[in-house]
Amino acid sequence: MIAAIIAAIFTVVMLLTAVLIYPMVSRRITVRSRVHRLMAQEETRPDLFQTPPRWQAFLAELGSKIRLRSSDLFKYRKLISTGGFGTDKVNVFMGGKLFLAGLLPTLYLLFYVIPRGKFEATSLLIAFCMAASGYLLPTLWLDYRVKQRKLEIFHTLPDVLDLLTVCVESGQSLDAALIKTVENHHNQRNPLIEEIDRVILEIRAGRARIDALDGLAERTQVDEVRSFVNMLHQTEKFGTSLGKALRIYSTSQRVKRRQFAEAQAAKTGTKMLVPLALFIFPGLLVVILVPAVINIMAIFK
Repeated sequence: MIAAIIAAIFTVVMLLTAVLIYPMVSRRITVRSRVHRLMAQEETRPDLFQTPPRWQAFLAELGSKIRLRSSDLFKYRKLISTGGFGTDKVNVFMGGKLFLAGLLPTLYLLFYVIPRGKFEATSLLIAFCMAASGYLLPTLWLDYRVKQRKLEIFHTLPDVLDLLTVCVESGQSLDAALIKTVENHHNQRNPLIEEIDRVILEIRAGRARIDALDGLAERTQVDEVRSFVNMLHQTEKFGTSLGKALRIYSTSQRVKRRQFAEAQAAKTGTKMLVPLALFIFPGLLVVILVPAVINIMAIFK
């Protein structure tokens, strides 16, 4: 009983002390926070180079162990740049190839071969095939990405040319027209818009416009973009009307895009033959022939 009374008195004293001290402590904390906000903060400077994620650093370190010939290195850099990545990602790409080449057979051996105890020549052959597949999968994925990116750039180019034409014919220079085109396009994540934005940044950094546009054609590897860049060079060299040239080229690109769509639509019938032969015709044969077969069997019984 005495212990309970002492504990209650101690609790009441502590609560009263906390109630009395809390306003002073909270006031000091508030004053300190206000003074800290008023004090001059250290100037934060943005990093010139972003720190890559850990997995990229791991793959880059793994890929740096592969010694490529100069021709292979140039080929991979060109392919990676066309896919929308920086040319410094070659080591990351090669590291991904090595990582998948080791991961797939390891998973197969650990989760299928070893638990069942099937150490045979066939298992080793399958593991070797999985290692080769893991080494080739990043290349196949990058080729697919390059094709899709080129196709998206091809379909976006006429719309971008229309915006450029409107801006140039309203009296703006080519640099200002490029800026307005990037700002007013509905899809800022479009690959062509991203590449034009990079051209603008390079021009602002002091690179010549001709060199920046040549870099655009080199990175995209699209014939229509290369022709567009050559047309800009010719208009600047010979002093012809830029707005008129853009309007004519935009019209031609729209015609070319429509012809491409018509060609793809004409191929639809040929592409439908495979699913028809594999999935639809067998079902029709079953529906048509099975009742007839049943009736014939019933007659001969």
